Amino acid sequence: MIDFHSHILPCIDDGSKSVDESLAMLRMLKKQRVLKVVATPHFHANHHTVDDFLNRRYTAYDTLFQEMTDDLPDIIMGAEVRYYQGISRLDGLEKLTVKGTKLLLLEMPMQKWTEFTLRELKELSYTGKVIIVLAHIERYLKYQGKSVINELVDSGILIQANADFFLSFTTRYKAISMLNNHLIHFIGSDCHNLTSRPPKMDAAISYIKRKAGNEAVFELKTFAERFL
Repeated sequence: MIDFHSHILPCIDDGSKSVDESLAMLRMLKKQRVLKVVATPHFHANHHTVDDFLNRRYTAYDTLFQEMTDDLPDIIMGAEVRYYQGISRLDGLEKLTVKGTKLLLLEMPMQKWTEFTLRELKELSYTGKVIIVLAHIERYLKYQGKSVINELVDSGILIQANADFFLSFTTRYKAISMLNNHLIHFIGSDCHNLTSRPPKMDAAISYIKRKAGNEAVFELKTFAERFL
């Protein structure tokens, strides 16, 4: 399985605070049968330029890589990019995609999205320069009508859900329903640490397998592998 959303790089955002913590999370992911993990540190355009962020990301990765062993999951570089109105005009936006792909993981506002926002997402998707993936979709559902998510998916925008969406008693049925209706394309741990936000990929995959079947797990796995 591929963990599509993580904050596993050390000392770059609110995720891992040390190389040792990063290594421990990677060992947890290995036990959970994760073979690849996309490192998606936060990018905020009002805090850093794209090139400055990429340099910081490389430093964090290189520091971690020096201590990694061959049996740990592979790390693929990416970013969790905070959306703002006008992001489509950001110079260097394509550099923030997941390495080797056009996938751009966007963190959306925790509020009802405006018509401008929806139009910008669709127009950016139509350019073909990036493939938008909305991060942890479960956080926005209470603000958006069901038709909004369907409309965006119909426009070529993809959806990522966190493992916790499938594990919480209050949301897991909604998660399975969205998965069955092809409204979830990637799953990620969104792990930040070993305590309050550890990786839970194995528990989520087990639940999906029980409620949606092996085929649903296979589709999640193969869809991610198509890109990565």
